[in-house]
Amino acid sequence: MENILAIILGAIFINNFVLTKFLGLCPLFGVSKDTKSAVGMSLAVIFVMTLATAATWLIYTYMLTPLNIRFLQTISFILIIATLVQLIELIIRKHSPPLYRSLGIYLPLITTNCAVLGAVLLNIRGGYSFVEGIVFGTSSGVGFGMVLLIMSGIRERLELSDVPKSLEGVPLAFITVGILSIIFVSFFGGLL
Repeated sequence: MENILAIILGAIFINNFVLTKFLGLCPLFGVSKDTKSAVGMSLAVIFVMTLATAATWLIYTYMLTPLNIRFLQTISFILIIATLVQLIELIIRKHSPPLYRSLGIYLPLITTNCAVLGAVLLNIRGGYSFVEGIVFGTSSGVGFGMVLLIMSGIRERLELSDVPKSLEGVPLAFITVGILSIIFVSFFGGLL
């Protein structure tokens, strides 16, 4: 139980993919302008990370390792993630067309979201069990979603502020993520 709690806290706060490894910046900057889109993207990433860590763990453990073809792990993991993203896209398009339109190009970009691939690769590298891997994947998605929601709140407030012309848009978003990273690493890194 302590190991599960450590995995959850580590993935969400201490080793957050976005703030410590700067993975997943493309959807972070693209979708964080609007909180509603950020919520939809967060739920989609949590779902994909959870299913991807479970599916890749099974493929790695019961297919790649026994056949001694572990060198195919990256390409097989990418195929699994792409399949899951297509499934999510179909579900969102059918059940929530406004959310589908608001996510736009960023939904298919989950396929190339390096945070998802990073989660499944770190899951295998960490030697987690099946349950620990699912917890790790879900917690990593929650950590990504948390940063996305924080960022969308900040960016919505910054839209109402007087910002120098040279800092508008992506430059200010990079500065904001950098400051968030410093805060998280300083606060949660100090707890170790």
